Order: sequence, then C-alpha cells, then structure tokens
Amino acid sequence: MEILVCVKRVPDSAENEIEVKADGSDIKREDLVYSVNEWDNYAVEEAIQIVDRVGGSVTVASIGSPDAEEVVRREMAMGANNGLLLVDPAFEGSDGGGIAAILAAAVRKGKYDLVLTGAQADDGAAQVGGMLAALLDWPYASLVNLIEVKEGGVLRIGREIEGGNQEINEIETPCVLSIQTGINEPRYVGIRGIRKVASVEIPTLTAADLGLAPGAVGRTGAKVKRVDYFVPPAGAGAEILQGSTDEIAAKLVDLLKAKGGLK
Repeated sequence: MEILVCVKRVPDSAENEIEVKADGSDIKREDLVYSVNEWDNYAVEEAIQIVDRVGGSVTVASIGSPDAEEVVRREMAMGANNGLLLVDPAFEGSDGGGIAAILAAAVRKGKYDLVLTGAQADDGAAQVGGMLAALLDWPYASLVNLIEVKEGGVLRIGREIEGGNQEINEIETPCVLSIQTGINEPRYVGIRGIRKVASVEIPTLTAADLGLAPGAVGRTGAKVKRVDYFVPPAGAGAEILQGSTDEIAAKLVDLLKAKGGLK
C-alpha cells in the first residue's frame, strides 16, 4: 500500500511560552522551538505500522519554508521511506482551502492508495483533511483511531464520536483519513535513524511543478484571512470546595441553585 502522510512544522507548546505580538498580527516567532505537529506524528506511526503489516511505502510531505525539511527528516528517521517538500513563496499565507489545493496537486502527481493527515494542526481548524478529500473526490473519515486493512482495497476504520463512543465503518481506497491521537504509540526516534537519513535527497516541488497558478493559493487565493491574534482576558479564579464528600456535594448543590443551574 502506498501511503502519503501530510505533516506540519509547528511551534512546540511544551518548549515555548507562546506570546502574541503587540499589534496582534501574529505570535512572536523569534527563538521558538519547532517540532512536528502532534497529530501528524501519530499519522506517520500508523502509516509505518500499516506498511509493516501489508507492504508498500510511506511518503511524508510538508508545506512550508525550507525549514520544514527538519520535520520531514525526523519522520523519515522514524521509519517513513520517502520525503517530499512543497516549498514556494507563493504558498505563504494559504488558508485551509489553499493548503488542501497544494496537497491535492501533490497527491495527483503520485500514486497513493491512502492519504493520512493529523486530525488538526496548530490553528485547530481541523479542515484540511476534509477539503483535500473533496478536491480529490475520495472518501473521507475524521477522528480515526483504528485502521484495519481488509481484502479488495477496503479499510475497516474506527472513529471517536461524541460521548467517548466508537463508530466502526468500512471505507474503500483510495481515501483520506484524519488521524486522532491515541491510535498508537509513536516510536522513539534515535540518533542512528537521524544519521541514516541525514544525507538522503528530498525532492522539492514548487507551484509551477504542481501546475498551480500562484494566484490560486497563498494570500492572494485565500478566502479566509486571519485579522487578529489576542489573548482572552483572564476570568475569575475557580472556587475550590473543601470538606468531606458529603459536604462538597452539599456546597455544590447550593452553588448550582444560586447560579440558576438547579431549581
């Protein structure tokens, strides 16, 4: 099975104190530590495990600046077979639809049975996977936390739905799946793996290589434009209830009555 996994280089929230610029135009990016998007890392691990079971290859692709090469190489060191960089100044400022258009063009240039994305990236919109599937006219499922390969190009998939319940479906390939965290345990990337892929050539494709008109993507082509970043004002602190279980329960009931939650 030929699998393409879309990955993104994002600020590492565990290593950075994220601050917003005074003018609200962006976050402060100077001296930030970057890593691969958490959801994407689970998607790569799942792709590797599928190929280990049924054969094929895993390609990781990333849109961004040349700096995106570091996360592509990291995922190759993890076990992906190939890397692909989608880099062009024309891509800067793309909205979700533009990102999906770039990825769709890259998918069409290859021969893939399955495309995996993380359930969401650092902006939290969770929209690229669905848009990508729509542009390709492929079946799509989101929040996938189980994948089993069956005969005849069919996948049995599990989805996390409301209330912690599990929904099981069958979906035909080629398809696009957005992967939820917890589907697996991503493997540790060691120095040996990093050294092994350090000199591997990673192809880079531009807008022209993908057959994309510069005005169709990037800021010019964006239908959604971000107008402001801001930190919400801090609210009042939480009230901590003290006492025995019965005392805490009684206090909670009184508070709910006082706030109109109970009558």
